[in-house]
Amino acid sequence: MTAAALAQELTALDAAQVTYATQFVQQLLAAAARAGASDVHLHPMPNGLEVRWRVDGVLLSVGIFPRGQATDVVARLKVLAGLLTYRSDVPQEGRIAVGQVSNLSKDSGDRLETCPTVEMRVSTFPTLHGERAVVRLFASQQQYLYPEDLGLPSELHAALLMRLAETSGALLVTGPAGSGKTTTAYALLRHLVRQSGGSQSLVSLEDPIEVAVDGVSQSQVNSAAGFDLAAGLRSLMRQDPEVILVGEVRDRETAVTVFQAALTGHLVLSTFHAGSSATAVSRLADMGIEPYLLRSGLAGVLSQRLVRRLCQECGQRASEVCAGGESRLGLPVKQWRVHSGCQACGQNGYRGRIALAEMLPPLEGELGAAVLARADACELARLAEASGMVPLLARGIVAVEAGATDPAEIRRVLGFVDANEASDG
Repeated sequence: MTAAALAQELTALDAAQVTYATQFVQQLLAAAARAGASDVHLHPMPNGLEVRWRVDGVLLSVGIFPRGQATDVVARLKVLAGLLTYRSDVPQEGRIAVGQVSNLSKDSGDRLETCPTVEMRVSTFPTLHGERAVVRLFASQQQYLYPEDLGLPSELHAALLMRLAETSGALLVTGPAGSGKTTTAYALLRHLVRQSGGSQSLVSLEDPIEVAVDGVSQSQVNSAAGFDLAAGLRSLMRQDPEVILVGEVRDRETAVTVFQAALTGHLVLSTFHAGSSATAVSRLADMGIEPYLLRSGLAGVLSQRLVRRLCQECGQRASEVCAGGESRLGLPVKQWRVHSGCQACGQNGYRGRIALAEMLPPLEGELGAAVLARADACELARLAEASGMVPLLARGIVAVEAGATDPAEIRRVLGFVDANEASDG
């Protein structure tokens, strides 16, 4: 369903009815799941509630609607997520379980149809005109189950599996928010569950738990009770684990504990905010991790981005490949496709996303020496490429020339600063 079609359905609802908020939320979340939206934003305004959703990484407007006269839309979300409806002055977070939301369709009379089976997380935040709510929709558990489902290049996929075969070390998945880090981390964890067949002890410490993974003992931190990532990780190390997933490295204390675990016989998987694989190493050093710990403890660093895929329906029919050796938006590409639009892609020329990724080579030789010497991110990137790493920008250029995406999308995601010169993303 397109945003315009959903807007018509929501506008048709009677805001004065007692069932308004229930129907609004049911139709909105069900439509968002079917449209493949990753997030739904509900922002309070003086004249109503602005609704937007993020599809393929881009935030699109759905419209502005009444909050509800007899019942409130955000309050309904809080009920579904098990939040305190009488507290609107503090941020809250909760989860909507699979199948908890039903959609009352026009075709089915009074029959309730189950919403597509996706997990949802609700976050509320007090603002000037009322509570703002954001709903995160996690990918269906039938998508991106394993590393081979991520669409990574064959040589990078093979290198990643080699890192997963290690019995110790820290394997970090890096990138900005919305780059698919958590999806990749879960795929790696499922691979280890499948490979071990129950012969390994796999545990996780997350904030929050986003997807349940069979075969893994998953725990969620509770900072209010003193159970934070660092303290929880120290306790998990005494639970005889072989593989530990840490949801995210956010501070120095957690980073130090991760490397302590990595150097004492544990394979640690985690995510980390950094613009590139080289920048991740530099940022960890800035957080106070000693160079010798980085050199010995890092099993691998995977940096990734998600770019929109050109719609194949209208691209092949309406777009021509531009050639002649010229560059486009400063990218050294020899050919590319211009995007068009059709009903299949909602007239925007894109449909779905593909992953661009780079993996830091083993920290050996000159690259290892540069880490010990506290070299900056630019120098680390140069040495990594000399050791065979294909950087994100080069992956993007290959994708453009293959017709999978276009130069404008590469620049939207990677920016206009060369990857070797960027210090952060």
